[in-house]
Amino acid sequence: MKISIGREDLLPALIAVTNVVERRQSLPILSNLLVNADSTGVSITATDMEVEVVAKASALVVRQGATTIPARKWLDICKSLDASSSLEIEEKGGKIKIVSNRSRFSLASLPANDYPSMQLGKDEISIQLDPKLLLELISNTQFAMAHQDVRYYLNGLLFEFSPNSIRTVATDGHRLALCERNVNTKQDLTRQIIVPRKGISEILRLVSHTDKEVFLGLSGSQIRLTLDGNSVAVKLVDGKFPDYERVLPKDIGKVVVTERELTKSALHRTSILSNEKFRGVRLVLSKNLLKTAAHNPEQEEAEEELEVEYDGDDLEIGFNVSYLLDVLGVLQSQKVRFGLSDANSSCLLQDPEDDRSKYVIMPMRL
Repeated sequence: MKISIGREDLLPALIAVTNVVERRQSLPILSNLLVNADSTGVSITATDMEVEVVAKASALVVRQGATTIPARKWLDICKSLDASSSLEIEEKGGKIKIVSNRSRFSLASLPANDYPSMQLGKDEISIQLDPKLLLELISNTQFAMAHQDVRYYLNGLLFEFSPNSIRTVATDGHRLALCERNVNTKQDLTRQIIVPRKGISEILRLVSHTDKEVFLGLSGSQIRLTLDGNSVAVKLVDGKFPDYERVLPKDIGKVVVTERELTKSALHRTSILSNEKFRGVRLVLSKNLLKTAAHNPEQEEAEEELEVEYDGDDLEIGFNVSYLLDVLGVLQSQKVRFGLSDANSSCLLQDPEDDRSKYVIMPMRL
């Protein structure tokens, strides 16, 4: 294999794939990138056997072929070169020779035939999606995924496909985020899949800066998204997501409507003096008034009052302020609606004009 490629063509592709490469690998070849050069250009592949990312790059292919190149060393070399540089890359005798202007590099290589691949079968579900819609579904819910929970099925994002919609749900056992959007999936079935955290990060990276439609395919225990020749394949979490419908509050007797930005700012200021470990704040409700309050073991206190739309009984309830701020951060509405029943029941937060996104937060004792 021998190619000539501009740094500005190569660098975005290397950045796109190298995030998948773990610094410590059980198989040495997984620290390398698979490089395929043919008449269509160059494709670069990275995998950790759970996630596989492929990026395409334009290049002059002098001699077609395939090889593997150490990922991080190649990326560091590319970053260190001038923006206008071009690279001559050649595989010869088990070594990778890289020449750019007066710079010369020789890297160890491993056979391309030994590079593992995530084999995909025929797609059971194939959907064409607007990337902005997919971005919205993920961004509105991913923050509620669990971190290294022993209940491994919580360490990912649930996608629920039905004939006319896609729903995403995440929960860590203390809070839940749900977002649903109308999509004509053209599929006469309902299916749930759980995409792991790392896969979600790579999918976001793929769709974050494009207006072109994304192709989503489901095959067995894998999901693949393709865009302009670039792709992300992810091995799904093998587990059953809990029945999240049971968590959604049904009997809401108290409804509070507040200005989202004002509430977010007030909670942020109050949280400065909250307990650093538990991050608890107290919400004290009375007619058309919400008081936020916090204290810490150093006997420091913070309080702030907000005018709100509320005409119910007085109520005092505690929450982890980080959970509240996470929700207020992803909502784009001018106002936010809090649905409450009593001091021991969970709270339902929503955009008053969008009942397709729901956020549930369990209370805490303070």
